[in-house]
Amino acid sequence: MNISIEFTLTPLQTNFEPPIIAFIKSLRKSGFKVIETPLSTQIYGEYDTLMLFISKAIKASFEALDHVVLSMKIVKFDRSDYEPNF
Repeated sequence: MNISIEFTLTPLQTNFEPPIIAFIKSLRKSGFKVIETPLSTQIYGEYDTLMLFISKAIKASFEALDHVVLSMKIVKFDRSDYEPNF
């Protein structure tokens, strides 16, 4: 089963951009399809392999930061080709 995941990583620190950039770069290296927007990042793939990868990526990010919030939405469908029709 394919899924779509949308993330918003929010480091609770003054210099917040480097951890966000590092997290996005780790997603880019994954081999999964990644789409970035100004407010979130989406990643798409097969449920089991994607969730295994994401679990490790989130843990690595959390270990590197003292205080962080991660908002995540999961959709049971690959929405990577979505285009608005309005």
